[in-house]
Amino acid sequence: MSLESPSLIQAKAEAARTASRRLATTSSEQRAGVLLRLADLLEQRQAAILEANAEDVRAAEGVIDASSLQRLKLDSSKVAAMAQGVRAVAGLPDPLHRIQLRRDLDEGLELTRVACPLGVLCVVFESRPDALIQISALALKSGNAALLKGGSEARHSNAILLEAVQSALRDADLPETAIQGLGDRAAVAVLLQRPDLIDLVIPRGSRELVQSLQAATRIPVLGHADGVCHMVLDQAADTTMAVALVRDAKLQYPSACNAVETVLIHRGAAERLLPALVADLAPRGVELRGCAACRAIAPDLLPATDADWEAEYGAPILALKVVTDLDEALAHIRAHGSGHTEAIVTEDAEVAARFLAEVDAAGVFHNASTRFADGFRYGFGAEVGISTGRIHARGPVGLEGLLSYRYLLRGRGHRVEDYSGPGARSFIHKDKGAGAP
Repeated sequence: MSLESPSLIQAKAEAARTASRRLATTSSEQRAGVLLRLADLLEQRQAAILEANAEDVRAAEGVIDASSLQRLKLDSSKVAAMAQGVRAVAGLPDPLHRIQLRRDLDEGLELTRVACPLGVLCVVFESRPDALIQISALALKSGNAALLKGGSEARHSNAILLEAVQSALRDADLPETAIQGLGDRAAVAVLLQRPDLIDLVIPRGSRELVQSLQAATRIPVLGHADGVCHMVLDQAADTTMAVALVRDAKLQYPSACNAVETVLIHRGAAERLLPALVADLAPRGVELRGCAACRAIAPDLLPATDADWEAEYGAPILALKVVTDLDEALAHIRAHGSGHTEAIVTEDAEVAARFLAEVDAAGVFHNASTRFADGFRYGFGAEVGISTGRIHARGPVGLEGLLSYRYLLRGRGHRVEDYSGPGARSFIHKDKGAGAP
């Protein structure tokens, strides 16, 4: 049973629907103005935000795991990054109303395809209060309304951040119901049965969260259940580069979904690369688990089991495996990868080209850390999440992933019957330039 009554939950969703229609017709300047005001409020209210977050962290210590606690914690640099991200989204080109296609079907009969918002998003996220700001910024910039359910462990942080978003909306004379919070998971469960009120569900959290939402609704769900990312070290990999990239991909933020979990090392370079990896990572506190071939070279490695090839550790733990060649590496990724982000380190252009062409994942990288798989780093300003699906949006989902389109047809009394039968008119299908409205 939800803390909120079904009628209140429905009223929230209906208000969000009404607000989404208002947002869809606002000017680019008005929506950008909301975001610039929000960025200012985040900076002005930093002390209160950190105080609320500290209360959440104190209550969560010893209750949630270390990686979740790391995601929960805010500090002044994270608040500054939130404000920077919001301003970056505000400065992006307006995605709405842009003409994607303009075509004359006949003289005086013009077809256009125009970008438009999806409508109302239901977003469920765990641990990370900064996700509330990212999601809100992208939703508002793209003209969508959003109903947000953050993790209970971030209750105070989410409440004060939501108030900042709604304050910015009020200051811009836009409905604060465009961004609302949901009281509990039971409220989400109610909305999952209302495709008439919700257009897209976006989960950000554990595999269990994503899979439970996917199983509970007929509404489209955008997200990823796992982040089992690999880095392949080819026999033509530069040793210094390989070690630096593995270190970055594992340790720059171990709890991130784009952190590397398994490193596959070409047999022809294992004697050179494996000792260098161990010498660099072990003193930094990384727990290294290796296959039998790895342990023959580095006996101090812990033995890896079959479960390690499926593991998303979210911690400074790394699985290592020697592979015969690129074919075996590709087969391992097909068997155990989650379709998130895969990388290869090599100076062999042909090997790199084959890897980029054959790996089926949202992100496929050459000589770069898997940690680059991020909406802000891609220049999207932020992201609502990362999708490993193949339909609608894939990889870090920014503004484009929150848009659909409509076809507009303008005529002068044109009738279909004039284009059929003896003496029928012919379509000319003349394409014209697309772009801004």
